[in-house]
Amino acid sequence: MPAHPTLQIYNTLSKKKEPFEPVKEGKVGIYLCGPTVYAEAHIGHLVGPVIFDCITRHLKHRGYDVTWVVNITDVDDKLINKAQERGITMLEVAEENIKDYQGNLAALGVDQISEFPRATECMQEIIDFVADLVKQGYAYASEGDVYFDVGKDREYGKLSNRSVADMQGDGGGQAARKKSAADFALWKSAKPGEPSWESPWGDGRPGWHIECSAMSKKILGETFDIHGGGLDLVFPHHENEVAQSECCHGKPMVKYWAHNGLLRKDSAAGKIGGKSDRGEPDADAGGKMSRSKGAGGLADLIKKQGGERIRFFLLRTHYRSTVLFSEPAIEEAAIGLEQFYRLFKRYTRVTGKDFYDLKLPTDAAIPCLSDPAAKARDKFLAAMDDDFNTGGAIGELFELAKIANKLCEEKKLEESDADADAVAEFTATLTAVKELSAILGIFQAPPASAGGETDELLGKVMQVVIDLRAESRKAKNFAVADAIRDGLAPTGIVLEDRAGGTEWSGGGDAAMDGVMQMLIDLRATARKNKDFATGDAVRDQLNAAGVTLEDRAGGTEWTAG
Repeated sequence: MPAHPTLQIYNTLSKKKEPFEPVKEGKVGIYLCGPTVYAEAHIGHLVGPVIFDCITRHLKHRGYDVTWVVNITDVDDKLINKAQERGITMLEVAEENIKDYQGNLAALGVDQISEFPRATECMQEIIDFVADLVKQGYAYASEGDVYFDVGKDREYGKLSNRSVADMQGDGGGQAARKKSAADFALWKSAKPGEPSWESPWGDGRPGWHIECSAMSKKILGETFDIHGGGLDLVFPHHENEVAQSECCHGKPMVKYWAHNGLLRKDSAAGKIGGKSDRGEPDADAGGKMSRSKGAGGLADLIKKQGGERIRFFLLRTHYRSTVLFSEPAIEEAAIGLEQFYRLFKRYTRVTGKDFYDLKLPTDAAIPCLSDPAAKARDKFLAAMDDDFNTGGAIGELFELAKIANKLCEEKKLEESDADADAVAEFTATLTAVKELSAILGIFQAPPASAGGETDELLGKVMQVVIDLRAESRKAKNFAVADAIRDGLAPTGIVLEDRAGGTEWSGGGDAAMDGVMQMLIDLRATARKNKDFATGDAVRDQLNAAGVTLEDRAGGTEWTAG
């Protein structure tokens, strides 16, 4: 297939958007720098994979055959140190954290990766690459180490827009073995007791930068389409990749360099996880989420919030923008998701079918789709074509949900005698939602429960809320009914009255506390107004649900169980 006429991507190298024209017609090769697996993953490690999973999905939707590679660095100083600290092998450290990383990918719906090459499995390709650079005069051996001679590359610094004079390179004991401070290690001689591999320069192991050059060449070739990673990798990692690959092969390494913005804790200056894994230790603790200050434990965050919420939160902004991380921000994203979950339930009530069973369209057009819905669909695809603007695309997905809900209400589709043509139009709109959400990698399966026992307890307490509201409305005690409605609003929980009863949806990890505070306030107001029937009903019904209220001098407290 020829280049897509509207696709464009921002290239860090040229500092502008460019038409997307792959190296090989109809095929796209993507390489994303993966983790150094010395510790469990934190949420910052998943920003790139979520983004490039979405990019891969969109390119496939546009008809391209995509190969997406994410490498695993499983030999490194940090892995060696961690192994020595724990008294296990480097391989055992790596395997443990690869399992954690891949489990987190699965939980966030990242399933488009084609290959996971490991540095230790590509050692011969790495050694051959280094040997080629030495043979061509771009690298030199020194006391068992091998260094890239930065001075031999006249274009060095073109990606990060730095001059050689700005470079410092490796310090410490390596500095004395280098021709220039800017030269960087391709091969490191082994220290006693460290894992090592035989090479023409003696036993040792590779430097970080050469691993990615060798692995990308092995799978994607000497020139491929997109190289991704966080902005913190532009220098030195990607700058050094460009230098060694292009000097070795005499041709461009990559057509498009795509760098995602970093994840930062709230509005603090530091990215999640501190500096790049290869950076110097972070001396400024000012609000940064380093491993010692809370980054890590992504599996716990997923268990608490659910993978779909986290993925949706990461995709709400453009991939080149900074993402401000906090759990309340994830909760806010969850409120948006609930609008779609309610729409999917409505689809089931209208059609008797499950949204998740809808078949994706096989043609460019969706039969029975209304003009407003078709325009929203076109705008979604246009946003994704424009440098993969997921934030703009999500806005059009909400527009489709709005169109579907309006159609349902105006045509009274939930009534038994609903118009068949209108139902078909409603189904077509939901089909468009299913198609486009598949590009974002959301709504692929019903959301998993994120809170375990907390969710179960919340369900019981919400039944108490629904019963209290029904009783107050029946007794024409509208002040209580209104207090319940107003008190639920900050929690993100929505009540919907149906012919078969009242249903609730929404909420998050903090919803239980919010609902309980609303009930405590409701009881206090009722007692103050001498409405003892309502005050006693709150206490008694909560007790039946397994929640005990205790009145203390400082206020009322609640306990479960």
